[in-house]
Amino acid sequence: MRKVGLRLDFPHLIVVVCGSIYVLALLSDPAAIFQPQGMLGILAPSFQASLMFGMTGGGLVYQYGHWWTLITAIYLHGGLLHIFFNMMWVRQLGPLVEELFGPFRLFTIFTVAGIAGFWLSATMGHNATLGASGSIFGLLATAIVYGRRSRSSLFTRQFLQWAGILFVFGLVFPGIDNWAHLGGFVGGYGVASIFVRFTGREGLGAYISAGVC
Repeated sequence: MRKVGLRLDFPHLIVVVCGSIYVLALLSDPAAIFQPQGMLGILAPSFQASLMFGMTGGGLVYQYGHWWTLITAIYLHGGLLHIFFNMMWVRQLGPLVEELFGPFRLFTIFTVAGIAGFWLSATMGHNATLGASGSIFGLLATAIVYGRRSRSSLFTRQFLQWAGILFVFGLVFPGIDNWAHLGGFVGGYGVASIFVRFTGREGLGAYISAGVC
């Protein structure tokens, strides 16, 4: 693809996929559109629609064996504000991580961080959760890993502050899956700690890991 001048823009692709699935979830149960439950519930897909499209949780993973929901839930969102802010962070952090690590490593980190976040959330007993915020915390952790590796204290401090502020928001606002945030941060930090040793041109390993994800 590079040889013919094509470029994979994973941040843009993630936004398009999330937006498309969000619209489909709304259209699958349009009556829920007119039943908002608070500010965070504006234009929220119904619980049944979210379940059908791949919402995750402890019961679904451990009782019913729906392990794939640890992945599908990354691309689902529970309302207009939810998807707006998450996609804003994807557009903010995605190109940065892509520039530092490469597009295929970016997609691997995004996926593994999301899975780690939802796995921790399910393990801690959260029975209904969705959203890309765990993956976003993984991208924040990736930037911190790079800053520490490059000995850029300003770079590291900036992203530590952002992560801290978002963690606090999660504690203040109701309905936020803080376990998913923590798991995503740890998962992203772990994968980035491996990738940061090979920040040159992506090779076969990066292609395979992204392909598996």
